[in-house]
Amino acid sequence: MIKVVLLGAGNVAIHLATALREARDVELIQRFSRSTKNNGFFDPLIPVTDDLQKLKEADIYIIAILDDEIALFSNELGHLKGLVVHTSGSVHIDAIHKNLRKGVLYPVQTFSKERILDFRKVPLAIETSDKTDFALLHKLAVNLSDQVHETNSRQREKLHISAVFANNFSNYMYLLAKEICLENELPFDLLKPLIIETAGKITDLDPYLAQTGPAKRNDKKIVEKHLLMLEGEKKEIYNIVSRAIRNTYS
Repeated sequence: MIKVVLLGAGNVAIHLATALREARDVELIQRFSRSTKNNGFFDPLIPVTDDLQKLKEADIYIIAILDDEIALFSNELGHLKGLVVHTSGSVHIDAIHKNLRKGVLYPVQTFSKERILDFRKVPLAIETSDKTDFALLHKLAVNLSDQVHETNSRQREKLHISAVFANNFSNYMYLLAKEICLENELPFDLLKPLIIETAGKITDLDPYLAQTGPAKRNDKKIVEKHLLMLEGEKKEIYNIVSRAIRNTYS
């Protein structure tokens, strides 16, 4: 049985706590949080502390906090003997204090505390600084997910950039699309079947083959017409993305 302590109380920590509680051969023995804000999203039976000196002895400690806080936070964990891993896609493994056994458990997924998801379908990118610790982290990972991949910090940082393009940027495009709809008294729901079909395409088609639209067809009149209808950042974004698509398929 792998004993785990979870450090953090944000979106990632909330979903991890559920996955850890449901996993075989894993026991979530404690969680740490300095805030009580999200307590309602956690199982009340999990012991919780706000004092790092009162952390229980565990095999693995999972840091699930803001990326920018990981390095400084890990400096407070020098007394721990277990493996300490963070969950960030963009933070190097060496951000964890040098005196600690360290690793990374990066879930390649977007998390919102209000949405339930199947953690077994979440790809996990894992890394340890010591090969002897890899077996332990891998054992934990396969108990959580059906997709476990060993990546080094450089690969993981590139993976995170890819995730920003695939997830964060695409979602921002949805926001812009919704704004245009609302400005013209149109329901955003009209676009949802299109969004679902576009996302679903890549399960069967390479993104290069799935691309459609006026820029891909080099339909200059339509692109110019759209640009005349747009202003500010929307116009700039439309122009940049259309040009990039046109260059890709020219």
